Amino acid sequence: MGNLPFYVSLLFELTVVLTVYLFFRAAHSSKAFLVIIIGWVVIQTILGLSGFYYLSKDVPPKLPLLVGPPTLLILILFLIKRGRLFIDGLSTANLTLVHSVGLFVELVLYILFVYKYVPKAMTFEGSNFDILSGLSAPIVYYFGFVKKGLNRGMLIAWNIICLLLLINASRLAVLSMPNFGLIGAEQPDIALGQFPFILLPAVIVPLVLFAHLASIRNLVIKRSSPNLMLNKI
Repeated sequence: MGNLPFYVSLLFELTVVLTVYLFFRAAHSSKAFLVIIIGWVVIQTILGLSGFYYLSKDVPPKLPLLVGPPTLLILILFLIKRGRLFIDGLSTANLTLVHSVGLFVELVLYILFVYKYVPKAMTFEGSNFDILSGLSAPIVYYFGFVKKGLNRGMLIAWNIICLLLLINASRLAVLSMPNFGLIGAEQPDIALGQFPFILLPAVIVPLVLFAHLASIRNLVIKRSSPNLMLNKI
């Protein structure tokens, strides 16, 4: 990516690693999760470096190949008994920390905007307020699971609000692509078609989405206080 400083890609790659690590902790160091996610990252890295996901007005977006498989896997996990057992065993406290990566994601998006790789609408200066999830996640973790000062309803509400912010951010990214041009046509979203930024829709967004959905499920169905989940860390 021509004029883009090296540190931007490095910062984003470290954010991907951090996201995977935090979810790995929430999954109690699940080897199955680690194998699947590493395999997925390797596949998408190879495709990304080959230019397979390159975005332009003349090339149909291949976004479904990035988000489709992880979305389908999430759906399957919620539908089958073994999948629900895996979800129910996740640490809700550590899942909350996963969302702190949103702060770094939004920082990268803002730099990409400055270098004209994404439109302003995709940043916190535009219509993307997902940075609030990243900023609030450590606070919610501390007061909800360490200090035990937030009740279950507050934690559910926070997850739902942040989930809506994630959906809005994803909507902006899709509508900003050159093929659609519905948002930021003068400076479309071309970054998400290039490596390493394809890993945002392929890895970070699915894991953050899964973390929200799993947290909501666990907070709703568990009779015991969510504060007790700190013991699972």
